[in-house]
Amino acid sequence: MTIRRESFQAHVQERGEYQTPQEAERAARVVLALLGAHLVGTVRAELAARLPEEYALILLNPLQAAEPLPPERFVRATAAWIEGATEKTALWDIGAVLSTVAAVAGDVLTREVLLQLPPGYDLLFGHPQPT
Repeated sequence: MTIRRESFQAHVQERGEYQTPQEAERAARVVLALLGAHLVGTVRAELAARLPEEYALILLNPLQAAEPLPPERFVRATAAWIEGATEKTALWDIGAVLSTVAAVAGDVLTREVLLQLPPGYDLLFGHPQPT
């Protein structure tokens, strides 16, 4: 089932403690564009199918990545794309968006997403995996 745009954005806004929906929107767009560059095939398509159409299109038409970014570089890339962001605020933005994505995706799809990402992304999604 697909979540409505307003509901997705409200969850991001709540989790990120943003004062405006525009702040949540900005974070969601950047994080999903960067995430989409790391996912392929049916996993990306299944995740997109669970997102509101606007965000699904961002995930399906991602920024280009030459290689999968380790979590630390993903945080730096996010900070570079959000005006005025620092690595600390970018980490907060990523957590707000990816924890919402994980809730929408469910445990099974979230695990499949994490299998396509370099080690350490489980923490960014708020789903620490046993070592």
